[in-house]
Amino acid sequence: MNTMKITEAKKEDLREITLMSLDLFKDHTFNEMYKEFSGFIESETDAVFISKAGNEIAGFIQMSLREDYVEGSHSSPVAYVEGIYVKEAYRKNGIARQLVNSGEEWAKKKGCSQIASDIEIDNTVSHAFHLRAGFKEVNKLICFLKDI
Repeated sequence: MNTMKITEAKKEDLREITLMSLDLFKDHTFNEMYKEFSGFIESETDAVFISKAGNEIAGFIQMSLREDYVEGSHSSPVAYVEGIYVKEAYRKNGIARQLVNSGEEWAKKKGCSQIASDIEIDNTVSHAFHLRAGFKEVNKLICFLKDI
C-alpha cells in the first residue's frame, strides 16, 4: 500500500469526497452533498481532511465546531466528527485513526479541549472504531418524531 498523506480538502477534491459521502449519508443526493461539502471546505468553523494514496482519496473526515450543547461535554466549543469514511479497499490500515488525529489537531488550533461524535445505534463497526480511537461512550438516545 502506498504511503498515506493527510491534507485539508480542496475544491478539486469535492467530486470524489461527495461520491464517498453518499455511502455514509444515504438519504442525500449528489448535488446536496456537493453543495454541503463545498461550504465546509470554505468555512472557518468546519474542516474536511482527506487521506490520499498517491492521487486517490482513500478517506475523509468532516469536522465542525459546535457551540450548542454537546452530550456529555463540559466545554464550548466542542469539535465534532460529523462524518468519517474510508473506502473499503483501504480499511483496517489505521487511516481512520490518522484522520481523527488530524481532526484533533485542527480542534486544538480552534481552542477546543474536547472532540465528540455520534453513530447510529446499530453501527457496531463504527462503535468499535470510536472506542479504539479513544472516545468513551457518554449516552444512548432514542429519538422520536410525530407528524401533526
